[in-house]
Formats: sequence, structure tokens, C-alpha cells
Amino acid sequence: MADIEKDDLEELDEELVVVMTDEEGNEYYYREEMIVPVGDKQYAILIPIEDGEEEEDCGCSTGCGCSEDEVDVYIARIDTDENGEEIYVDPTDEEFEEVRKAYEELMVEDEAE
Repeated sequence: MADIEKDDLEELDEELVVVMTDEEGNEYYYREEMIVPVGDKQYAILIPIEDGEEEEDCGCSTGCGCSEDEVDVYIARIDTDENGEEIYVDPTDEEFEEVRKAYEELMVEDEAE
């Protein structure tokens, strides 16, 4: 992925931007869409930020800039490291399924309101 300019990240300052680094040192940028609590843990739903992404009003209630195209999301468990900092880690397969179900339930509740 091409580098995202610092100015682009500053435009997203109202949203939490998460930087994930793969084993090869490549950085990927995500926007934290929402937090889904499951049991005593919290999981972040992360949406990829594309290089040059512009926020557009999509008309949905969240004003998230989504479109009718489906976007791959990333689910990460939010843990705390030894310094008290929040870190994002891959959930287990079981956790992933629990979060997916909880997210779907939240979306059904939102649509009912």
C-alpha cells in the first residue's frame, strides 16, 4: 500500500486511526469504526483507509463515508500491554465468530430503532 500522507491522517483526526504492521514491516492504516464488547473483552471493527481516501457523506446514519461497495473489515481484540497502552491483536477463530455474531445483533438492533 502506498504511504498515506501526514495531512491525510490529520484530516481523519476525529476518528481513531490504527496502524497495523505485517511481518514484512509494511504498514496498513485502518479507521476504528466501532467497538464491540463480547464478555469482558472489547473488539475493534477496523475499516481500511485507502491512499487518498476522501470522506464523503454516504447518507447513512453514521456519516462514515461508506458506499454500496462492500469493504473488507478487520476485527482486532483490544488488549493492554505492559506499559498500559492499548494494542490490537488478532482474535482466535472462536473469538472472531463471537464478535461477528455480536456485531450482527448490534446491526439488527440499530435497524429496529
